[in-house]
Amino acid sequence: MTLSSNLINSALNLRKKGYSYQEISKNLNIAKSSAYLWCKRVILDENAKKRISRRLAIGMIKAKQVLKAKRDKNIKTISEKANYYLSNNKFDKKTNKLLCSFLYWAEGEKNKNSITFINSNPLMIESFLTLLRSAFTLDERKFRILVHVHEYHNEKKIKNYWSTITRIPLSQFSKSYLKPHTKKRIRDDYKGTVSLRYYDYKIALELTFIYNRFAERLIK
Repeated sequence: MTLSSNLINSALNLRKKGYSYQEISKNLNIAKSSAYLWCKRVILDENAKKRISRRLAIGMIKAKQVLKAKRDKNIKTISEKANYYLSNNKFDKKTNKLLCSFLYWAEGEKNKNSITFINSNPLMIESFLTLLRSAFTLDERKFRILVHVHEYHNEKKIKNYWSTITRIPLSQFSKSYLKPHTKKRIRDDYKGTVSLRYYDYKIALELTFIYNRFAERLIK
């Protein structure tokens, strides 16, 4: 029997046992295309089919693990790059005022008589307030908060939550707006949407001028 015949017989035997073409190629050190050409007519029994199915499942798990490892590595690299970038930037009053104007531009309600900022993300609300407080001298008594929640939520609990996030006392919270329940979806962990208002038309006007002047210079 020739070497070629031995390889073909070995490939056929492995295929009958449920080995994939990739496995046959690796085990016999032959091209995958050769393994397929020699074994494509092999009829697999149930045990062989089960083995191939198990190997496919294992292969999919390993592929997902490889992708996850690659994604985690990319996330770590980008996170370190972001940390390095921020470590080289100075956050002073001037910078904070500019950043505050950008957030107001994106998420604020354009009202010339007051600053109104609406969002459901506590990190966004807290960031805006931190920038606003660091950029301007404020009278904390001028803050008002309106919470939008669904009828089935615990209004008192949610108000306490936002009072902690914003560091604004409950006495400055308006009566909540209770959104009607459509009964299509219940969000138990939902903390509502906050409409944050600060009554000072001069600050509102200054923030508006800053982001408008920035945009005008940027696109020139």
